[in-house]
Amino acid sequence: MLKCIAIDDEPLALELLEDNISKVPFLKLVTACNNPLEAMQLLQQEEIDLVFLDIQMPGLTGLQFIKTITAKPMFILITAYEKYALEGYELDVVDYLVKPVSLDRFIKACNKAWELHQLKTKKQAGSEAPPYFFINADYSLVKVIFTDIMWIEGLKDYLKIHLKSSSKPLVARITMKAIEEQLPASMFIRVQKSFIVSKDYITSIRKNSIFINDMEIPVGDSYKDAVAELTGKH
Repeated sequence: MLKCIAIDDEPLALELLEDNISKVPFLKLVTACNNPLEAMQLLQQEEIDLVFLDIQMPGLTGLQFIKTITAKPMFILITAYEKYALEGYELDVVDYLVKPVSLDRFIKACNKAWELHQLKTKKQAGSEAPPYFFINADYSLVKVIFTDIMWIEGLKDYLKIHLKSSSKPLVARITMKAIEEQLPASMFIRVQKSFIVSKDYITSIRKNSIFINDMEIPVGDSYKDAVAELTGKH
């Protein structure tokens, strides 16, 4: 069960949101708020898994609200404006819905949040996960085997997955944070904001760069310690 809250300053939109939430069996609505400040107080008092959030609100916008939260739950943005989509994905939101939202599109976003929650729960419990995952890429659901991934490159609101079995990378609209949560930490390492590499395919490490064959990937300052642990040099 996902404990969620809904935030929208428009009463009718909030009512519709509450109704949609009631139709999803794995969602439990804790409260509905008409301003983000009220929700902020609740987040400090109770552990919430998912927040449905409008963007355009007086005082504090939805995007500003996300930036103020330290221990972040998952967020699904709901707005009448498409122009904020890129910034939303840069904040690692689960999904971005444009009003009016159909019920099937709403359920699709909720399913995505549920899958992320399940993955996180399995990781925390130490459950044995399958050696692959599925990702929406090239207009289909593609099975990706962990051992086939050489490196992943993040490019704003989408990323490229470079595979040993293919000369052409998979292109997927997903954030680095979301895909990192699906990858086993024992097999992959993040070496900078925009790159995750497979430890198995690293051919050499020189100064502040990692090489996968002829591909040179600079190591970000905040990731140098993690890379140093690979070599045993601190």
